[in-house]
Amino acid sequence: MIGGLILAAGAGTRFGERPKLLAELDGRPMLEHAIGAQCAVAELERVVVVLGAHAQELLAQVDFMRAEPVVCREWHRGQAASLRHGVAALEGASKVIVTLGDEPLVSSQVIARLMSEPPGARAVYDGRPGHPVVLGAEQIRALSVLTGDRGARELLGDGPRIECAELCSGRDVDTPEDLEAIRHEDGAVL
Repeated sequence: MIGGLILAAGAGTRFGERPKLLAELDGRPMLEHAIGAQCAVAELERVVVVLGAHAQELLAQVDFMRAEPVVCREWHRGQAASLRHGVAALEGASKVIVTLGDEPLVSSQVIARLMSEPPGARAVYDGRPGHPVVLGAEQIRALSVLTGDRGARELLGDGPRIECAELCSGRDVDTPEDLEAIRHEDGAVL
């Protein structure tokens, strides 16, 4: 099984008081863009969304489509805890394609492109590392040693870097200014 994993558990404190994943982008919550991109890739047999901070609000206001929301009660321990929780929910997956809930422009085309790549591969945008990343059995086993706000980056090693800037932007949203920039980004197709 190949699974899709969307990390959406953080508090997003740099965005302000309102949960950033509920911020409106093209008429719907930002998180729905990440969910829609993964759910549009038919080869992803299961898609899991890891929630933490603001879980109840997100569950009430976001359309999860065919994705399965799971709540990581340890979300405050950082991205490593959320990543482990999500991978555990996808137990039995031979490969996991990981994206972030605050990267709303990562397209289904990029996710589909990474599906055929080996474990350790990651998307890059004009050479800048981003998501999706591809985890296989080796990376999944190594998750047990990650702590804090460290994601899978250090587990990828020298895996392939797949240039994807021609397909979309891999920009993330940390602040209201980031969201505004994405709204006005040239060529952004939402």
